[in-house]
Amino acid sequence: MKTVVVLAMHGAPPNDFPKHELAEFFSLYGGPGHTSETDSVAPKHRYAELEARMRAWPRTEQNDPFYHASQDLAIHLSRATGHEVIVGFHEFCAPNLDEALEQAIKQGADKVIVTTPMMTRGGEHSEVDIAAAVGRAKTLHPDVPIIYAWPFEASEIAQFLAAQIARFA
Repeated sequence: MKTVVVLAMHGAPPNDFPKHELAEFFSLYGGPGHTSETDSVAPKHRYAELEARMRAWPRTEQNDPFYHASQDLAIHLSRATGHEVIVGFHEFCAPNLDEALEQAIKQGADKVIVTTPMMTRGGEHSEVDIAAAVGRAKTLHPDVPIIYAWPFEASEIAQFLAAQIARFA
């Protein structure tokens, strides 16, 4: 059985993305996904255009340290689990979570396990957005178990943080 892990990360804009386009993107950011049917199509189209451009922007360790760190985490997670790990991003980077889940299926996964370092409850991305992407993938691929390995137990998060604190105490 081939298990593939999808590591769900947030994402960040690259620091060399044109500033005027970044400002325009964020001016449209709240609108396109939350507009009514009577709102103009032009801002939605422009938002989608800017989002696609940002997601496709070439990433380096210099222009996007978060992207680089996400890839590094995936390498370590793959070594620790023995499973292939694909990184998917909620925002700003490619591939998005839907694409990462689809990639896992296309690579012959018999089971997909989705996890995120967003450990605490109450976050919209971990509770709503990632769960929604998992739900969409389950609908598209009902024969492949797709498991969202979340939420984390508060006591386990505390132990993880205590071990980190001990390294510095």
